[in-house]
Amino acid sequence: MEGTTTNSSDSKMFCHKGIHFVTGLTSSEYIDSLEHFEIKDDDVFLVTYPKSGTIWNQQILSLIFHEGHREGTENICTIDRVPWLEYNIKNMDFNQRVSPRLFSTHLPHYLVPKDLRNKKGKVIYVFRNPKDAMISFYYFHQTVAELDHTTNLDDFIEKFLTGNVPSSSWFDHVRGWYTHREDFNILFITYEEIIKDHRGAVLKLCDFLGKKLDDETVDRIVERSSFKNMKMDPTANYETTNKGQFCRRGTIGNWKTIMTVAQNEKFDKILQDSKIEDLPIKFVWDINDNM
Repeated sequence: MEGTTTNSSDSKMFCHKGIHFVTGLTSSEYIDSLEHFEIKDDDVFLVTYPKSGTIWNQQILSLIFHEGHREGTENICTIDRVPWLEYNIKNMDFNQRVSPRLFSTHLPHYLVPKDLRNKKGKVIYVFRNPKDAMISFYYFHQTVAELDHTTNLDDFIEKFLTGNVPSSSWFDHVRGWYTHREDFNILFITYEEIIKDHRGAVLKLCDFLGKKLDDETVDRIVERSSFKNMKMDPTANYETTNKGQFCRRGTIGNWKTIMTVAQNEKFDKILQDSKIEDLPIKFVWDINDNM
């Protein structure tokens, strides 16, 4: 984990303390400064590995805290409502944000602020089955200017499985957060759970956050945060800040239509070797799988 900043084989990334970051959007000095970032008791951090439902859950959390009305926030981009901790590209003064403050991050457990590791604030960790996350990441790489445009799926699978992508290894990220869960005030929820029982997931989040909302408000949140409606909302899907498509399909099991048998077998071998499935986490690989 510990280490110095090094160059990556991909010129659009740099590696700091074992994690790849996007060059030009943050720095090793800034990442290190987050160690002493002051956490407030009512801060909420949405933590994900890339392409695991981050933008979707930014929208859900924003709607929960604005009780579905958004009271003027409908014209404020997601990146301003739930800003990124490590990629503060707008140079916001986070200390001036009105509480409760909402943040997003892809950081591993050991690089988040120390106060957060002392159970101050709340953490919502959303994880997605790695095959769908990888396929989404693959298409994401092809559309975002700041990333390497890898168009060969075999090449990208190799990068993903070896952690040579932004945020590095999916396996390390999930295992790290789960095995250190006692250090945080944390709720784990799956991307697939939110798809299969959207309203139930919203209620689960509200319960963790201590938000008591009436049925009408919950219904409004569920409607406005549906993947279809959110994808059409340019302030919610980053359309106003990016030329590529951040929200693509929002489904379960798309990997089956993309990956070849050989690619899937290679992935399964790494998955088995990682022993990630030994963790008491339920992975959902298909829309018809039970939760």
